[in-house]
Amino acid sequence: MRIVYEDQSLIVVDKPSGLLTMSAGRAGEETAYSMLTDYMLGTGRIFIVHRLDRDTSGLLVFAKDQETKLALQENWDEAVIERKYIAFLEGEIKDEEGWIETWQYESPKSMKVHCYPIDRDGDPDRPPRRDWKYASSHCRTLKVITIDGKQYTKVEFSLETGRKNQIRAHSEWIGHPIAGDRKYGSQSNPFCRLALHAQTLSFIHPWTGKTLKFTAPLPKSLRKSH
Repeated sequence: MRIVYEDQSLIVVDKPSGLLTMSAGRAGEETAYSMLTDYMLGTGRIFIVHRLDRDTSGLLVFAKDQETKLALQENWDEAVIERKYIAFLEGEIKDEEGWIETWQYESPKSMKVHCYPIDRDGDPDRPPRRDWKYASSHCRTLKVITIDGKQYTKVEFSLETGRKNQIRAHSEWIGHPIAGDRKYGSQSNPFCRLALHAQTLSFIHPWTGKTLKFTAPLPKSLRKSH
């Protein structure tokens, strides 16, 4: 795991695919949190600001104190200026770009996020059900590639909202699941991993007020498309 940025208040890392952000309850399991806890041993503590799925790679922010954690979490949507992900979706997407807007609901039984359509007159602040959440993603087609005779579309997602599994659920919703994402309908795994990478993150530092922008290059595991 590579440290991209560090100051007295926070640490930004480039998390590899296959590494949990924090433990799911297994004793001794290595996670991004445990690795940074070891890194800070004797000098301070680590606090989780947000998470990435185990199999998603890319940029992740941790705080070094409770005050920074709360300052970022309580104002995350306002603090974050830009969040961009690269994904490889099954099939060919001909539309150059567009918005995906749905209600999202996480089933407590399957732990899977489901999408539901929004009426034209729907209000994002007034979901039809209390446990539904508004989710909005901008999707931009970068290129169509062929791997082992199958077509995939390299896509850039920009997030307006940051719901759990938002990109994965939205990709399934439009009929083009992320390669390697069996949970959300994928039928292939050409990269031997979930083909999703958190590439760009820009946010306002909670104490200095300065805009920080970071980019994590596409990992080798996703470069077979180039």
